[in-house]
Amino acid sequence: MTHDKELATMSADVNDDEILARARAGDPSACALCIDTYGPLVYRLALRLMQNEADAEDVVQETFINAFNAVDRFEGRSGLGTWLYRITYNNAMMRLRKSVPDDVDIDSAVNDGDAMFRIPEQMYDWCCLPEKDFRTAEVHDQLSQAVDELSPALRSVFTLRELEGLSTAETAESLDISEASVKTRLHRARLQLRESLADYFSERLLAE
Repeated sequence: MTHDKELATMSADVNDDEILARARAGDPSACALCIDTYGPLVYRLALRLMQNEADAEDVVQETFINAFNAVDRFEGRSGLGTWLYRITYNNAMMRLRKSVPDDVDIDSAVNDGDAMFRIPEQMYDWCCLPEKDFRTAEVHDQLSQAVDELSPALRSVFTLRELEGLSTAETAESLDISEASVKTRLHRARLQLRESLADYFSERLLAE
């Protein structure tokens, strides 16, 4: 059995409390187990926010370094995964703010999830499409592109709630915002996605 397979087997049998206990005891295997368990989840969020593989990988690296350095201060009020999501989000936001031009309002450019937004001009509820349509690569690409066009604030909420399956409370904890803000941002994300995809899905129905 290879080292990777052994690690995967080990991680399946290790819970958050054991990972934290090992890390606080200075056990080197704790770092590997944590990365093996949460690395893919952290990377998906980082990639959605950064929209660049190299930057996403940097954010992931920073996230685990930050987490390991602060593990003794982690009180365990939230789950380990939720804590890692929060660190990931904060690291990504710092990088995005640095990339905004000096003549642009940083907060509105990066974190406009609670800002006023226009009412979509057209709506289309893609729930009416046959399930088979969602399994095609073309539809998947269209959905992915539409999600990438959301603001970072809306994109992070949509990713955690809809793509990663976190609860409203877990998403709020991960992003350090209120549950009301999570619900508001998720609603706005869905509205914007519906507008973005309206023409595409309408054309598909007409073509059938």
